[in-house]
Amino acid sequence: MAAYHSGELTVQRRAALTERAAVAEGALHTEIPDVAADFLATQRWLVAGTADARGRVWCSLLTGAPGFLRVHDRGTLDVDALPPPDDPLADVLGRGPATIGALALEPATRRRMRINGTSSPLPNGSGWRLRVAQVFANCPKYIQKRSPSPAPCADGAVVEGDGLTDAQANLVGRADTFFVATTDGSAGADANHRGGAPGFLRVHSPTLLSWPDYVGNAMFTTLGNLWLDSRAGLLVPDWESGGLLRITGAARVLWGAGPGDRTVEFTVHHVVSVSSGGLLSDAPPQYSKFNPPVAPAQ
Repeated sequence: MAAYHSGELTVQRRAALTERAAVAEGALHTEIPDVAADFLATQRWLVAGTADARGRVWCSLLTGAPGFLRVHDRGTLDVDALPPPDDPLADVLGRGPATIGALALEPATRRRMRINGTSSPLPNGSGWRLRVAQVFANCPKYIQKRSPSPAPCADGAVVEGDGLTDAQANLVGRADTFFVATTDGSAGADANHRGGAPGFLRVHSPTLLSWPDYVGNAMFTTLGNLWLDSRAGLLVPDWESGGLLRITGAARVLWGAGPGDRTVEFTVHHVVSVSSGGLLSDAPPQYSKFNPPVAPAQ
């Protein structure tokens, strides 16, 4: 099986980064290395992305005590957690089969690991098993250093809509971190991290967002998926309250004058917001030194 699919190869060529992508290809694995298994065993949360029964792509958060992520064998990850009933992927994760993109991120050390594959329910019904197709680590660029912990779930209203409320737009506009789920439209899904200085995720209207695509490892997993399938899901954590903002919609890449000038434009289709069950951080972050300055709004 080729390491890169046609969408990734197309974006790599358009960005004039095929040589760098060829070097990065060596980081792709089809089994979980021991160092990755040790890392996963200490984590308390996992981001996962896939499509719901209606075909809408979402990005979700799962949490648990250290050990809730277990490498069953080098090709399988057991996730001993299910999303809450208010999560749009509650009817998908744990039932399977589904193509899943998963991301384990440790902001305190700026380490992240991505595991993509196909899910099936755990025999005891407490979670799901991910049969691995791709495993790879990413560089620490644009990760803000903080030490979040899972926030407890509390009874509260689930706010749904087809556009952002003023409060939701305020959260998005001051975000320094969000997560994005994409799919290649057939065999694979991916969950990824996006970070930058507050304001890099821009709100143009209740139904239109954008963010710059910063220089990374040149794999272009996210943009390559979007080349083939515009569906995407965003997850925006509120580090102060422990709330979560989940957004599904469609994205496209806007190319500027040069191959390195790229912006992703995201059209909001539906929003699900909860006030608990997310991630809490009790101190301001240490921003990445790689965060570019945010351009003034036009």
